[in-house]
Amino acid sequence: MQSSIYIVCYYWPPAGGPGVQRWLTMSHYLVESNYHVTVVIPENADYPVTDASLTNDINPKITIKKIAIKEPTRWIKKILGGKTAQLQKGILNKKPGLLERALLWVRGNYFIPDARKSWADRVVQELENDSAFAKAKTLITTGPPHSVHLVGLKLKKRFTKNIEWIADFRDPWTTIGYHDKLRLSLNAQEKHLKLEKQVLDSADKLLVTSPTTRAEFEAKTKTAITVITNGFNIEPNNTSQPAGKFTLSHIGTLLADRNPIHLWITLAELIEIREDFAADFKLQLAGNVGDDIINSLKECQLLNYTNLKGYLSHQEAVNAMYNSQALLLIEIDSADTQAIIPGKLFEYIASRRPVIAIGPEQSDIIQILYESNAGTYFKYRDPHLSRHILELYQAYKKNELLGNHQEINNYHRSNLTDQLIKIIQKR
Repeated sequence: MQSSIYIVCYYWPPAGGPGVQRWLTMSHYLVESNYHVTVVIPENADYPVTDASLTNDINPKITIKKIAIKEPTRWIKKILGGKTAQLQKGILNKKPGLLERALLWVRGNYFIPDARKSWADRVVQELENDSAFAKAKTLITTGPPHSVHLVGLKLKKRFTKNIEWIADFRDPWTTIGYHDKLRLSLNAQEKHLKLEKQVLDSADKLLVTSPTTRAEFEAKTKTAITVITNGFNIEPNNTSQPAGKFTLSHIGTLLADRNPIHLWITLAELIEIREDFAADFKLQLAGNVGDDIINSLKECQLLNYTNLKGYLSHQEAVNAMYNSQALLLIEIDSADTQAIIPGKLFEYIASRRPVIAIGPEQSDIIQILYESNAGTYFKYRDPHLSRHILELYQAYKKNELLGNHQEINNYHRSNLTDQLIKIIQKR
């Protein structure tokens, strides 16, 4: 008899972006391992970005249970227009106006833990009366949005003896970088901390995606915690140098809080002192790019060398990785982001193109990057960045800018799902 697993997640195709990949792929490998998987998702969600092509990756053996959602962003858009869409995508101005500050205050202090909390209540009501759920052995909730974990918190109280609840944190909760931008009142901060503590203590097991988040949670709870990183589910690229210009590509959202001004200055200086570099160089940015980034590129006279691709489908993004000479991975220069390991890092690794990573002084990215021999990590104002880019360029000119041959299958989603299955089976 198949063991039944319910997975509650907000991000699911046609949602685009990195949040959808983890459970889209792991649910596939769970059903291929003879589990009966039901994925509970919102019906008619208002996702900030969509990628309809990802619907082709849904395993037909998965049971999909859709529960209606009322998205506050829809009625706010009718009143306030495009500003809401920008906030959904994480595009925050360094000096927000009165309207933006008001939206952030409402988001931070009225919607606790987030704007999907009413959907979480609907999910609880539906599953409490679902005879199939009553027979399930495992419930998995994944956040953000962390209101999804409130589903597990409430259902665990009712089905405490019958079901094991695994709470999966793709990002931290109260220490995530954008919390300080939500203009939280002291009362709101205390509510977040209380809810986080209840979830951490009430879940049977916790999953996190980085060692730093595990260490943070170990100081807050005695619940067992396992690190299962994100990974890749694409065919690893070959290691040969692709044809074309010396293209440095960043795939994904790039906003003001990750503006690598030192990198832009470095590239501008190389263009100025090396005519051959200027003739061969191209900067490619795929995804949502903030105005501050555009302004910095303009100030450094890099716009003529820049190809702004906009949002790409997942397959288009993979192709862009494969055809780049090197890939840029840029994280916020803050101690708060030490725990953040961007999901795209693992597809970067599978693309086998050299990675230039820029981030805070300490980061969980560093160990993964060097263990996989996938690239080099720099702090924001590292003086060695220019020399490294020039070394890559010189290898490119000799047609010797090769990818690494390192064994990387430990980051394949199928192997990561095997780790998950061991956790599920351990009662």
